[in-house]
Parts: sequence; structure tokens; C-alpha cells
Amino acid sequence: MQEFDFYINLEKPTLGLYVRNGAGLADLANPQEWQFEGHVWESELTPGILADLKNNGHAFQELGA
Repeated sequence: MQEFDFYINLEKPTLGLYVRNGAGLADLANPQEWQFEGHVWESELTPGILADLKNNGHAFQELGA
């Protein structure tokens, strides 16, 4: 089962970002706006988030939605 890194946007704490485990945030314009919150397993994510991760290498999620 695959593991992903989860980050929270410090300026908008209802916005989460998932990336492949160990990928980091090098491609983001403002990586300092994101705080690492931990790891999540593939089984914890929705099919839509998994599809975005597969297609884009990352996925944003509005938390609480």
C-alpha cells in the first residue's frame, strides 16, 4: 500500500496538499506556506484524490468539504 505526505497551507488552514511520499514541495511557487502534517495511506484517500495524485503527482483538498 502506498504512503503519501500531507501538508496544510499555513495561510489557509482549510487547504490540504497530498504528494507522493518523499517528493517534497520543490515545484510549488511558495513552499514556505505549507507545513508538513504527517503521512496518510492510500486507503485513507478518496478515489478523486488518488486520481489527481496519479495524474499530477499531487492533489489539493479543501478540508471539511
